[in-house]
Amino acid sequence: MSTLTKPEAKKESTLGKMFKGNIRQYGMIIALLFIMLLFEVLTGGLLLKPINITNLILQNSYILVLAIGMVLVIITGHIDLSVGSIAAFVGAVSAIFMVQWQMNPILAVVLSIVIGGLIGAWQGFWVAYVRIPAFIVTLAGMLLFRGLTMIVLEGQSISPFPNGFQKISSGFIPDFSNMATNIVAVLAGIALSILYIVTELRNRSAQRKYNFDTGSQAIFLVKMILVVAVINAFTIVLASYAGIPTILVLLFLLIIIYSFVMNKTVMGRHVYAIGGNEKAAGLSGVKTKKVTFWVFVNMGVLAAVSGLIFAARLNAATPRAGTNFELDAIAACFIGGASASGGIGTVFGAIIGGLVMGVLNNGMSLVGLGIDWQQGIKGLVLLLAVAFDIYNKNKGTSSV
Repeated sequence: MSTLTKPEAKKESTLGKMFKGNIRQYGMIIALLFIMLLFEVLTGGLLLKPINITNLILQNSYILVLAIGMVLVIITGHIDLSVGSIAAFVGAVSAIFMVQWQMNPILAVVLSIVIGGLIGAWQGFWVAYVRIPAFIVTLAGMLLFRGLTMIVLEGQSISPFPNGFQKISSGFIPDFSNMATNIVAVLAGIALSILYIVTELRNRSAQRKYNFDTGSQAIFLVKMILVVAVINAFTIVLASYAGIPTILVLLFLLIIIYSFVMNKTVMGRHVYAIGGNEKAAGLSGVKTKKVTFWVFVNMGVLAAVSGLIFAARLNAATPRAGTNFELDAIAACFIGGASASGGIGTVFGAIIGGLVMGVLNNGMSLVGLGIDWQQGIKGLVLLLAVAFDIYNKNKGTSSV
């Protein structure tokens, strides 16, 4: 019977921890890649065509925006069922501003976002200070703002929006060349690759400075090469069609800003603390009511942004806009690793979960599956994702 030497045992232990950590962190990325490859085969290469990749971004942008706000709500241990109705209401109000009142689009967008924030403040007040469960408050909000949408629109659609406003959802970053390949998209891929490499090297250097375990250098290099390859492959695909969609830039900025807030600021730590244990957070000096209130204000703002994006994409405000948006956003968060009990979740995970749902929708449509099968399969994926999360928790508890 062979035995491992101490260095070998240490190396095996380090690799084992790294493997488990990466599976935990990147499990949904692996699942997303698998789903994409599966549908790429089933659709005969249609899924990854440049025009379809661009459509995936445009079709799922408003859900991804909602998912960013929803994951914060879920991390605090709450839920928001009203975001679809708020998106529809804000879209309706923006149509009245721009189409009927001929208001300047920039002013109309700002006022619409302010209205979304006020709606979030209204709901946050009842949840944070009156202590009514968020499920009840936002269920009431879902009914209230759906009804107000129908009243404002008088049961009819309002269109068309100004051309400048439409470009929010359907525009592209202009290129400075007349070449078939969009040079701006290619340069953006190179710039993002350099930024990623510099950031990773600085983080690794800081970890070594404080004697943190940085893992194998070979694995670190392989990870960087893979990420850089994916970034450039993605931007080259975009460059071969029409370039970078305007909405992708907005999504990128939101992801960067909210990831920074959640990982690097006191506000982010307080959000996680409330979700982990609200009473303990309060005893530690966290202003739990204030933080919860602002989380719902933020959700209202992002719901308004989502409603504006959807209205711009449709080029119309309709009474049925936003239907089931809340379910897609919640599913994206849970599939992306958020915990139903609060305290766990990431912005990046919510985005990956939203992309999983988006690729499933798009792939099943290309294959020709009916809406009945699509709903059933999405429900099963959500159930399996939550079951996997609970399994990991129970496994971790039993091993302590």
